[in-house]
Amino acid sequence: MSTWHGAVPPEVAPPGAAGWMRAVARGIPMALVVFGGLAVLLLVRGPERLLSGHDRPVTPWITVCVCRAGLRILGIPVQRHGTPAGGGGATVANHVSWLDIFVLNAARPVTFVSKAEVEGWPGIGWLARATGTLFIRRDRREARAQADLFADRLARGERLLVFPEGTSTDGQRVLPFKPTLFEAFFDDRLRHAASVQPVSLRYEAPKGAPAAFYGWWGDMDFGPSLLRALAARRQGRVSVVYHPAVPVDAHPNRKSLAHALETKVREGYAEAI
Repeated sequence: MSTWHGAVPPEVAPPGAAGWMRAVARGIPMALVVFGGLAVLLLVRGPERLLSGHDRPVTPWITVCVCRAGLRILGIPVQRHGTPAGGGGATVANHVSWLDIFVLNAARPVTFVSKAEVEGWPGIGWLARATGTLFIRRDRREARAQADLFADRLARGERLLVFPEGTSTDGQRVLPFKPTLFEAFFDDRLRHAASVQPVSLRYEAPKGAPAAFYGWWGDMDFGPSLLRALAARRQGRVSVVYHPAVPVDAHPNRKSLAHALETKVREGYAEAI
């Protein structure tokens, strides 16, 4: 759950009979795809680990297929602008909803970097662990340990995905990026080798729905947010803007890098409107 309380979550009325029918019609295949995909991933991960060790050349693509299928079932179109970077490196984006996981994973494999608390969340934490999420504590005192984790994952050719706002929002703004998250990239092993691609996410609500329809923040529970998306008579859309990657060593420190990336994400967010 998000910890941002900058706006009051709207009261969500329960869906009517037609809404429940749509929720069931979408929810059953959605569950089959997500948990069926997870079962396949776990079956493949054993042989993959024997042949490739910690590397994951196959299972991330199972996650990509699951996310693409999930968006198709929900009926939410995604418009992409620019090209998602591949190979080892990092990607940062503004954070709006649990839907971000589907939207960003559907383009190409990424490894999400999440706050440590998520690992213990029922259901979501288990799925996150199974898909290789990297859990960290957002504390500058642990920057050295985080640099070790980042360097290890980047050496495997993974693309780390970070939400530098530190929380999700109502989707109507971009919050300031937290520089602490970038401290690890200025370690000597990463500074001259790593680059970070900024990505802007912009959700457009279904016609006639509140602008924050897809937002998930504050004290909102996951269940009602999921139900609202499943029960929608018509869906809105998502715009994803991939900006050119920024070399870490093009900036003198973490604050400068965070500011440059935040500026790009804000520009793309404004353009998506």
